[in-house]
Amino acid sequence: MPRNVVLGRRTMTPTSRPYIIAEIGVNHEGSLELAKRLIELAKEGGADGAKFQSYKADTLASKNSPAYWDTSKEATRSQHELFQKYDNFEPEDYAELARHAAECDIDFLSTPFDDAAVDYLEPLVPFYKIASADITNTPLLRRVARTRKPVVLSTGASNMDEIRWSVQTLHEAGATDVVLLHCILNYPCENRNAHVRMITGLAEAFPGYLIGYSDHTVPDPDMTALAVAYSLGAVVLEKHFTHDKTLPGNDHYHAMDMHDLRRFVDRMATIADILGEESAKAPIATEDISRLNARRSIVLARSVRSGQVLAESDLTYKRPGTGVGPQEWDRVIGMSVTRDLPDDHVLTWDDLRAT
Repeated sequence: MPRNVVLGRRTMTPTSRPYIIAEIGVNHEGSLELAKRLIELAKEGGADGAKFQSYKADTLASKNSPAYWDTSKEATRSQHELFQKYDNFEPEDYAELARHAAECDIDFLSTPFDDAAVDYLEPLVPFYKIASADITNTPLLRRVARTRKPVVLSTGASNMDEIRWSVQTLHEAGATDVVLLHCILNYPCENRNAHVRMITGLAEAFPGYLIGYSDHTVPDPDMTALAVAYSLGAVVLEKHFTHDKTLPGNDHYHAMDMHDLRRFVDRMATIADILGEESAKAPIATEDISRLNARRSIVLARSVRSGQVLAESDLTYKRPGTGVGPQEWDRVIGMSVTRDLPDDHVLTWDDLRAT
């Protein structure tokens, strides 16, 4: 079984209700006040963590880095140009956001994209999130792992060998707890490309690890992609978050808002109740009365005399299941009865003896 992992204020298990990350990213568009408001909205919606992205365009992308997103939604064609629009936050700004998150009683999170970010985030975040694009980034993985904090690793656009290599690299550098998120690195991701069944593949390939899902689909009223992912075993769920889904560009167009989040959290509570905590098939306590009364017993089809050897024609099966069960049918045939018994009598072992 996967080991339990402490993520912020919660201890996560394979049967936990999901840890929900509201991925604010840079949807604050450089405004510290809006960033604080987004933290408040994430808490109001029911998220466990409010996450940002900590980077500087000059250390993240060369000036000749082409777009990999839908340019009909975000027209900027240079990664460097886009990232430079919203990289004005400094370490002291993230510290202020972390204080605000603490006041709001929500975990403060941010994805580091360079060594400096790893270092200044270390006293601020309870665990690190590593973006899919950095799954092969040896120095960044090692820098994060050396903090010995839990790591949530997105696996978008990666194959199993790369994931295994990344997990090994993290462990060798000091990381103890690693959570793997299925992700499709499309912005946005069409439903037909979400492939959430890959969650089960990750769980099979990494049986000792908790699995989650980072979603880039356009949210529908039922938040279907996230709901299905949770049903398949994803216990950490991440989705971009905004205050206004109608805003152009950046990550607003495939983000959820507070209303989506609240509706989803409520739905997850229902799904969690339906899923339950046990995966091994076994009767539960509320089924005890059903096992007793809805199952069958071997019942006499006609009256019999003491000492009579039972033939199959003497027997039938009826409810309740308080007597000898019909799984003992073959054993009971050929036994004799210890006393006179009427028809419709529910046989018990006291009524029988071997011949």
